[in-house]
Amino acid sequence: MSPRGARGVPGVRRARRVARLALHPRRWLPTAVALLVAALAWRHVARGNPYVLPALGAVGGQLVDEPLFYLSNAWVTLSEALLGLGLGAVAAFAVAVVVSESLLLRRALMPLAVVLNVTPVVAIAPALTVAFGFGVFPKVLVAALTTFFPLLMNTATGLRSVRREVLQVFRTVHASRWDVLVRLRFPSALPFVFAALRVVFPLSLVGAIVAEFTAPGAAAGLGTVISVASQNSQLDRVFASIACLALMGTLLLAVVTAVERRVLSWHSSQQR
Repeated sequence: MSPRGARGVPGVRRARRVARLALHPRRWLPTAVALLVAALAWRHVARGNPYVLPALGAVGGQLVDEPLFYLSNAWVTLSEALLGLGLGAVAAFAVAVVVSESLLLRRALMPLAVVLNVTPVVAIAPALTVAFGFGVFPKVLVAALTTFFPLLMNTATGLRSVRREVLQVFRTVHASRWDVLVRLRFPSALPFVFAALRVVFPLSLVGAIVAEFTAPGAAAGLGTVISVASQNSQLDRVFASIACLALMGTLLLAVVTAVERRVLSWHSSQQR
């Protein structure tokens, strides 16, 4: 395709427009300035309080000197988080469909979900470790419990947010419950689901880390690295692990945002 023809392709024009917007100083300059200020403040505090904050150079040195160590432990934690998120999402969607279809079941199940949500996961994690051992499953279960309630509430709200007149049209043509769910309720719930996913993707990492903290037999994972390094006063290793977690959370959020823009390109929230 000639350059002139490429300029006429809508996808190419949109990609160039996005690239121009991303490279514009007003997009990246505020973030760069904020990071620079934070780095200077960190350096000032670390210089006078080496037992509170390690030097940024020491943290970076950890990541440069032992990249495979951090990558392998980060993969363990990420695997636990994503498996837990998948389990929590399946359970949350199933319960959301049930409570959106039945007022009786909503009144029966939602209070139990609220009780589960207000129970600190730190208190549940040791009991799960005792019940299921020191393997992967209790950590996955903790991550699932951490992500379950936000997904349940947002999905249930989205499934019930359909416009009354549109629902009446479906009933007029004698649409089945399955058709109403698939063709009406589920598309209406998608913006709510993605709003929850932006929260629970990084939150799943928190659940995995908490589970690793409370599993004394754990041999891998960034939570284990942080716990052992804290006991040995290795602050540079602690903050190198935290930097890995922050990077993973940022990447997960970026992936969800990109998928949301693609899937919800028709929605008013993306028309800007």
